[in-house]
Amino acid sequence: MNAPDSTAAPRVDYQIAPSQYRHWSYSTEGSVATLTLDIDENAGLRPGYKLKLNSYDLGVDIELNDAVNRIRFEHPEVRSVIVTSAKDRIFCSGANIFMLGVSSHAWKVNFCKFTNETRNGLEDSSARSGLKFIAAVNGACAGGGYELALACDEIVLVDDRSSSVSLPEVPLLGVLPGTGGLTRITDKRKVRHDLADVFCTTTEGVRGKKARDWRLVDEVVKPAQFAEHVRARAAALAALSDRPADAKGVALVPIQRAIEADALRYRHVTVEIDRAKRTATFTVRAPVGEQPTTIAQIEAAAAGWWPLEMARELDDAILSMRTNELDIGIWLLKTEGDAAAVLATDAVLLAHADHWFVRETIGLLSRTFSRLDVSSRSLFALVEPGSCFAGTLLELALACDRTYMLALPDEPDRAPKLAVSDANFAFYPMGTGQMRLGRRFYDEAPAIDAVRSRIGEPLDADAAFELGLVTSAPDDIDWADEVRIAIEERAAMSPDALTGMEANLRFNGAETMVTRIFGRLTAWQNWIFQRPNAVGEKGALKLYGKGEKAQFDMNRV
Repeated sequence: MNAPDSTAAPRVDYQIAPSQYRHWSYSTEGSVATLTLDIDENAGLRPGYKLKLNSYDLGVDIELNDAVNRIRFEHPEVRSVIVTSAKDRIFCSGANIFMLGVSSHAWKVNFCKFTNETRNGLEDSSARSGLKFIAAVNGACAGGGYELALACDEIVLVDDRSSSVSLPEVPLLGVLPGTGGLTRITDKRKVRHDLADVFCTTTEGVRGKKARDWRLVDEVVKPAQFAEHVRARAAALAALSDRPADAKGVALVPIQRAIEADALRYRHVTVEIDRAKRTATFTVRAPVGEQPTTIAQIEAAAAGWWPLEMARELDDAILSMRTNELDIGIWLLKTEGDAAAVLATDAVLLAHADHWFVRETIGLLSRTFSRLDVSSRSLFALVEPGSCFAGTLLELALACDRTYMLALPDEPDRAPKLAVSDANFAFYPMGTGQMRLGRRFYDEAPAIDAVRSRIGEPLDADAAFELGLVTSAPDDIDWADEVRIAIEERAAMSPDALTGMEANLRFNGAETMVTRIFGRLTAWQNWIFQRPNAVGEKGALKLYGKGEKAQFDMNRV
């Protein structure tokens, strides 16, 4: 049997459609949708384990991510979503432990990262577009299952004397509730830290009135009233939303792409891999031809509207490269096309930002750019002739660890330019809540105001360097050597050290719940996932279900 990320294993594909779901279903009734988890234990993404007790693997969350996106775009009338289970007396028992036991470290880390992003996406939709979520916990709810519930706006637990919520990873498996559980019970639900300590070291969980009193759930309801109460709460949450009741949804048609041995090719995005140099070059292209300017035109373009189509393609490319190309450590980000077309599209986004479809598109763009922030790859932007790092596409460069821009003072017509738009100040916050320009300049007003004063202006290398928007601006004599040396030096460094360094430098502001999840919690979990107490031959994760007791090295390290 191969480990999940073995080279013999097939590529992981993040594209899916409801007709292919094996684990989730959703239905809509007026302003309320119901997402129902009913995991097929024989439909794991990889061989070697069964998904018993509504436990999940990466394939389950790929479906969840797709289902939520379809509710966002295809069902604008939906204002609240009930998340529940079809299994009797089991809501969700969390990540499948046997899957974790046979997985490599890299697979576990990527799995946890994606599940975190999916749950953060629920909270982002609640805050950004008024799509609310209520967890109807109708059975045992443990580990990652409870972490899914924690990502919802409200949690209602059935009071049947057996259903409970729990985060048993520490006592049971020797690892952490790594999909945000530790952080959300404190930062979001304000569970007192001593009670959280008891909760996270207890395998049997907490049920009934105690769960409510400890703030682990919002309400506990007897079985006879449970369904009616959940519907009432969903209706109350729906009343808080301004999503339209009578709008026509936008079908998320399949993304058109070609997968080659060393490339991914989409309509607006191309990824080309140089395995010898361990680099992947992402090229994102500007819109071509006449673009929509009115809501009617935007709605007619539907899923073919450039901001939405490009975002879906880039999102798929990032996820595919993160999961399937572990040895490609440096991503080079480029753009091609007419910067004026990007800026014109930004103006349309700004003019119609309150329209539900435009708002959801901006949200998807924002979440896609945020995937770059938390990707454990070195990110370099290369601004060359023909580039269009403008407005929305400038976010790609602002997300990078470094930006190199070619200076051509003697060829002003051929010299690359970049441009800032209002979108860079309004639409795409990081997990910190900061804009990337704010992160870049530590929200210092003089630097921010200097950039703001040049909105819409094509900036050559000297101007961009003076404003602090690029790292280096070599001329054409030095360009090739400086870029080559930078890439070669980076490729020779320890990937482990670079991942730690990049994560710290990318999130340099005040901590938020999201940065704690992806920074502090994830860093500790990554370390614990490699420790013998968890994954050694006598580690708790390895021995789970085998009837043997874990043997711990009791040194505190």
